[in-house]
Amino acid sequence: TYTFFMRDGKREEAEGVKSATSGLKEKTGTLRDKMSSLENEVHELLSHLPNTPSDMVVAGKSAEDNEEVGSWGEKPDLGDHNKPHWDIAKEKDLIDFELGSKVTGAGFPFYKGKGAKLQRGLIRFFLDYADDAGYTEYIPPLMINAESGFGTGQLPDKEGQMYHMPVDDLYMIPTAEVPLTNIYRDTMVNASDFPIKLCGYTPCFRREAGSYGKDVRGLNRLHQFDKVEIVQIQHPDKSAETLDSMVDHVKGLLEALELPYRILRLCAGDMGFTAAMTYDFEVWSAAQERWLEVSSVSNFETFQSNRLKCRFKGADGKNQLVHTLNGSALALPRIVAALLENHQDADGVKMPKALVPYVGFDRI
Repeated sequence: TYTFFMRDGKREEAEGVKSATSGLKEKTGTLRDKMSSLENEVHELLSHLPNTPSDMVVAGKSAEDNEEVGSWGEKPDLGDHNKPHWDIAKEKDLIDFELGSKVTGAGFPFYKGKGAKLQRGLIRFFLDYADDAGYTEYIPPLMINAESGFGTGQLPDKEGQMYHMPVDDLYMIPTAEVPLTNIYRDTMVNASDFPIKLCGYTPCFRREAGSYGKDVRGLNRLHQFDKVEIVQIQHPDKSAETLDSMVDHVKGLLEALELPYRILRLCAGDMGFTAAMTYDFEVWSAAQERWLEVSSVSNFETFQSNRLKCRFKGADGKNQLVHTLNGSALALPRIVAALLENHQDADGVKMPKALVPYVGFDRI
């Protein structure tokens, strides 16, 4: 406009236009900065909103409101042979908790001899079971970046429970779920590839901040532990039945290990930040005479995939978010605790038949 006025000899009008528009660039920049700041604030607020529970999940406020939906096996009667696993581990020289405290700190035990072989055998058994179920095995990194932690929902919700290395801005993984699911971050999945089934064994690292005062003796609560994780990426129409199949997978493992268990469907008040529905498996600890959680199996529906930007093209040609699911299959510490306690007798600890080929012995 300024050029047109000058061309027509209207200098006064041209100078008026120039004066009126001289501050627009600065004002536009200020508005853009303000908009960017507001967008960041909105993103920060939204990142603290949990997933919406499934319609099948009862409201509830705490673990007392969880629903028991299944069980298997009989609690063993140990009679006089009623030693807790930490005493058995010391007597049989399987696990050295004191050495772990010396070298690193509490919650980082050493496994040795048959204790180490039992760990390795369980991992192999769990991985073979997953392989037979059609899962593709991965050996993922043990550290992840902040983008990956945000994608699966550990950040910012569980940041205080994660080990962070500021020098490289990396986090030790709390579960293989994080690197495995993030394989499909920023990915357009082919609908013909469903279901995508992944599994992996990793050590897991958790600060367990706030656990002071809880029962942390023996293997009950560790900062580093081994776990095999199963993950599925599935079509939204199939995720409910997929969750059931993953629950059956964990059932099969526990029954093969001859461990009595119960299944709880968590209420909304006890469910994790990211889940739409979660089933917890607890095994009976015969010497401690209480239930120990050994697995959580969850359907996250679109909560993670929305953060991950993981989509597929639906039958209508439109992009849709996938559903993600995962489960512990299984976490080792409390499984080892239950095996040592439930299968003890006067002569030691008898191994479940399914485990003997993996550990190389039938008794400890």
